[in-house]
Amino acid sequence: MKITKIDHLGIAVPSIEDGKKFWTDVLGLELEGSETVEEQKVTTAFFPVGQSEVELLESTAPDGPVAKFIEKKGAGFQHVAFQVPDIVEALEELKEKGIKLIDQTPRIGAGGAKIAFLHPKATGGILVELCQRD
Repeated sequence: MKITKIDHLGIAVPSIEDGKKFWTDVLGLELEGSETVEEQKVTTAFFPVGQSEVELLESTAPDGPVAKFIEKKGAGFQHVAFQVPDIVEALEELKEKGIKLIDQTPRIGAGGAKIAFLHPKATGGILVELCQRD
């Protein structure tokens, strides 16, 4: 599998409005935009950093995955996303290696990217996302 770069780091926050203050006021990063992804019960906000981004994640529902994450672990680092040129090929390779996947096939995430998550039990406890941007 070829990983071309770290696409983004996902940070779970109770509120994007409150969370972005650190990233903009303290670090000087500029908010690129935000988007709600209904299927994932999340609103995202992206802050470009070189060729990668920081993604703030705010749950839109109390039963959403980000809300559950914050309830269990508190706000903070939630996942790392690696960009791959062919996500279907990458998932097939991971299946062949016996890696437990959350997503067997890609779905559409923020910005229209094709995404898929690997199960933290297969990655040493870190939620890993694969991302293909065409």
